[in-house]
Amino acid sequence: MDTVFEKIISRKIPAKIEYEDEFCIVIHDIEPQAPTHLLIIPKFYIPRIEEVEDDQVDLLGHLLKTAGSLAKQPSLNLRNGFRIVINNGSDGGETVPHLHVHLLGGRKLNWPPG
Repeated sequence: MDTVFEKIISRKIPAKIEYEDEFCIVIHDIEPQAPTHLLIIPKFYIPRIEEVEDDQVDLLGHLLKTAGSLAKQPSLNLRNGFRIVINNGSDGGETVPHLHVHLLGGRKLNWPPG
């Protein structure tokens, strides 16, 4: 699969990168839904959360740990709270078939979401 995220990971297309390590890349969403809207994308292709294999569970933990670590950065303005979202399937809002975690904040987020 050659998704837009794989093209960003391989630097075939540009993105505003906030963080990167050997397991994931974190970029700013090009259509932000909050003042802070980051996408935490695994460098290893997983189509969606419902297709995670047993040997990929540690990677999911790393994505969530990365979100929590990033949320502590004062420049991201998440000190009053944030939301983590993983979309799955078209009815769930998935637009790119490559698992990723949304980190949103910087304003009061309403419930229930859209």
